[in-house]
Order: sequence, then structure tokens, then C-alpha cells
Amino acid sequence: MWHLHSSTTVAAALVLTLAIFSPSAQAVWPMPANYSEGKIGVEIKRSDFMIKSNVTSSSVVNAAIERYQYLVEHEYFESPYDFNEGALKTSGYIYSLEVGVQSAQDVFDLETDESYTLEVPIEGKAVISAKTPFGAVRGLETFSQLIVANSGRKIIKNAPVRIVDAPKFPHRGILLDTSRNFYHVDAILRTLDAMAYNKLNVLHWHIVDAFSWPIESKVHPELTEKGAYSVDMRYSYEDVKKIINYAKNRAIRVMPEFDMPGHTFVVGEAHPEIMSCLNKQPNWDKFAAEPPSGQLNIADPRAVSFAFDIITEYSRLFLDLGFHMGGGVLNEECWKEDPVVELYVRDHPGESINSLIVGWFTQMSEKLNEMGKIAFAYEDPVLNYNFTAKNTTILQAWVGEDSVSRIVDKGYRAIASPWNRYYLDCGNGSWLSNFEGNSWCDPYKGWQQIYSYNPLANITDPEKQKLVLGGEVALFSAQSDETTVDRYLWPRTAAFAEIMWSGNIDPNTNTTREAIKVAPRLTDQRFRMVARGIMAGPLQPLWCIRHPEACLHPSAAT
Repeated sequence: MWHLHSSTTVAAALVLTLAIFSPSAQAVWPMPANYSEGKIGVEIKRSDFMIKSNVTSSSVVNAAIERYQYLVEHEYFESPYDFNEGALKTSGYIYSLEVGVQSAQDVFDLETDESYTLEVPIEGKAVISAKTPFGAVRGLETFSQLIVANSGRKIIKNAPVRIVDAPKFPHRGILLDTSRNFYHVDAILRTLDAMAYNKLNVLHWHIVDAFSWPIESKVHPELTEKGAYSVDMRYSYEDVKKIINYAKNRAIRVMPEFDMPGHTFVVGEAHPEIMSCLNKQPNWDKFAAEPPSGQLNIADPRAVSFAFDIITEYSRLFLDLGFHMGGGVLNEECWKEDPVVELYVRDHPGESINSLIVGWFTQMSEKLNEMGKIAFAYEDPVLNYNFTAKNTTILQAWVGEDSVSRIVDKGYRAIASPWNRYYLDCGNGSWLSNFEGNSWCDPYKGWQQIYSYNPLANITDPEKQKLVLGGEVALFSAQSDETTVDRYLWPRTAAFAEIMWSGNIDPNTNTTREAIKVAPRLTDQRFRMVARGIMAGPLQPLWCIRHPEACLHPSAAT
């Protein structure tokens, strides 16, 4: 027996709470932009159910149909809220799902249309209509989430269903750092699966950092030979191609980041001659935000040439138009004490550390433009050093929530990644062995903090709002690797995914979705991901899931 408080106000609130657990298309995560539903249960005719498409020439569509055909046949998902539901009445069968795609063209970039329409009748054939293969992928995921197990059957609870859906933001990503700790390919592929289950579309691969150089280089093989942690902690060209293809079939772009000129200690393992402040000890904190210190020497033409080599080689390997050139947390002291930089500034009146930084990013962005790439960078060069980038450059805002508005005020496109909302590595204490304090970005970011952040906050001009392309959560891996990645990312990143896909405004009521209403759907999504092999962390005790009215904070229930 559930314990109910005597307060009339609280009792009324609990009735509302229980009402939100009723079965509906709201079980879909992320919430569709627009949906309508009926009240008739329909059963999937499993013995002969088939997914078919009018497009046979699209490898993306073909691969998606194969995946979701398997899911419909083999997945047996029961919501944790339905533990005592009993057999539900059904009145018809769905025999097939037809996927209609207007164009088989499979170029995927910021401009790609991911919209779809899904219609599930009370009998017969369900239909997905999409303009592109990538919209079809999104529609197939939604269809799979409508299906639940009930008394040995697979059913869709509230037919007829009509969903007209499209993302709010075109860039919805995860930054994954594979330098601090290594992730084998299988862990990255598993992360891509989870991203597809949540309709995310960008893997921002922070593939190298100061700590290691795990990716093969054919131009500078010495980087991997001296910079990888071990022979089996490397990504070959074939590994990279496999990841890119796997991602594309799940409607995900893979954008590489080669952070330069900072965070490059590992380059010094092979090329100390082009480095500044290389591994200064024990006072590394004067020269870097974290050990080991080391930055490319921005006054040395050989460092520029090296960076051009990196951009040229990996622009050809990574097919995405986006290429992230880094630029975060530059340390001026590192260069001020470098004799090469000091001599250059002395011999070139009017030059300074600031002008050298601007010159560096000017050259890098021009090189990326030459390679046909769209340059991405952290906000620092533009907001801290007055680098004037091409207007095609996209800046990642991470220093604070106001950085997004500062970027669009300058006319640049922005990706929101404020550390106080979206950095998922925080809250684990210090990783420095002799320091008992917190990490710099503590505390831990709960899903509620992630969900309540609006990247468009304080940006009222519609034209400037269009410059906000979306966002990325970030998992820097000082205290994460493939053993922890699932629970660090999920289900918190699912909360982020809904904000990126449809925002936190309920289109049917035009009101902000409250956490109390979101939690049951997010819990469903977490259990579904676990059933699909993603070890997403629990949101609360199972007892609370089964007794939702008993696990509310008193201050929020009165």
C-alpha cells in the first residue's frame, strides 16, 4: 500500500504525478516535435512483420532496416512502470512498416534534413516518410520505441499514432576524449549505438591531447610510435574508417579534433625542437592547466609546417566537413619564457604573444579552408585574443553560459558546451595523487541540471538565435575509460539529447516540462538502453520507480 500524505495539496499533486505515467507516445525519447495518438492497442504481427523501403540503393537505409528488423523481432522491452500492468486489450495488427525516402543521397552535414513523419494505424501498415536516409533512421528509432512487451505480445498501446518530427538544433553531439585514457574501438561503436538511440548526430572525437597520440599517422609515424600508450592502444586508418562508416549508418557525423597549439606535450616526445615549456616540473601549474605542460612554439615556422601536415593528413582521412582546430586554455607564460618566442618578439617590433596567437589561428583556419573544411574552434582565440575568424567558423562555447551570447553577438555560429552544465567528467574529486581537493569543475552534473539549461537563454534576436547550432556534452577522460564510459554518459546525455532535439517546451501545452514529468520517460529510456547493451547508470532505486509518489522532495510537493 502506498503511503499518501494527508495534505490536500500534496494529494492533488500526487494524482497529477501518477497521471503522467499513463501509456502514450510520450514514451518516445527524445520527445517528438509533434504527435497525436488514440486509445486503441495494436499488436505487432511478429510471425510475418517486415520493414520495407522504396529505396534500395541507400546503404544507410538498408543497414537501418536490417538493424530495426532485428530489434522488432528480438527486443522484449517492458517498462519498469508496467510491472503489475497485466494483459492489455488490443484490437488490431500491424503487419508491416513501409519506409518512404524522397532521395537516396547520403551526404550528411549541418544542412541535412533529419525530419520524418510516422503513422501507425489501428490495423495494417505503418508508414515512415522522410526526405533523406537520415530522417528515415530517426523515424525507425521512434517506431522501435513505441513497441513494448505485454503478456507475451509486442504491442503499441495508443494507436492511431501520428508523429511529425524534426530536430530543433542541427548539431547535437558528444565530445569524447581518447587521449587521457584509451577507448578500444568496440567501446566507441557502443557509444555510437547509444547516440543513435537518442537521436544525437555528432561524435566530436577529441582524439589526441597532451597525454597520448593514439591515432596512426602515415606522414609522421613517429607520433604514434613514441606517443601511443602501447601497441594495442592505437587507432589505425582502418579503425577510423570503420568508426566513420558505422556512425554514418546511424546518422552520426564524426568530427575530429587536433587541439593545437596548446595541449601538445605528446608531440614533444617525437619533436621537442618545435615545443615550448616541455614538461616543466614540479611547477607545471605555471605553464599549463594540468600536467604535462607543452605547447607548440607559435614563433617557429617548423611548428606551423607540422600543424599543416596534421591538418592535411587528417582532413583526408576524416570525411566530415567539420574539423576542430582546438584553441582552448592557452598559457601565455609558456611562450613568454621561451627564448625563441622572446627573440622573435624582440626582432619584430609590433609583434606580441597575442599577435602570434592571432597569426597562428589565421594560418590554421586558412589551411582548413584550403582543404575544403569548416573550421571549428574553442571560444578562446576569438573572445580572449581578438582573433577575427572567417564567418564560416563555428565556435564552441565552454567557459560560461554567457559565452554563447557573446559569440553570436560577434556574428559567429556557436555550439553550447558550458562546463558548469555539460562537462560530464566532473564530480569525482582530484586525479592528482597528492591533492585531496575537488576537481576544477566540480560538482557532478545531474541530469536535472543538464535538462534545465537552455542554450538560447538571453538571446532574444531571432537572427542571433539561428546562429546557435546546438551543443555538445563533454567527457574528458582523466577519470574515465571504456569501463566507465556508459554510466558517465548515460542517461545524463539522454537528457541533453531531448533538449537538443525538441527543447523542454511541451508543444501540446506550450509549457516547460518539469523534471517530475520528465523523470518517468527518462527512466524508461534508461531501462531500454540497458536492455540494448548500454550500461547506463540508474536514476533512482527501483522501489521509487514503482512507488513514484513516495520519492518526491517535500519542498517540491507542497
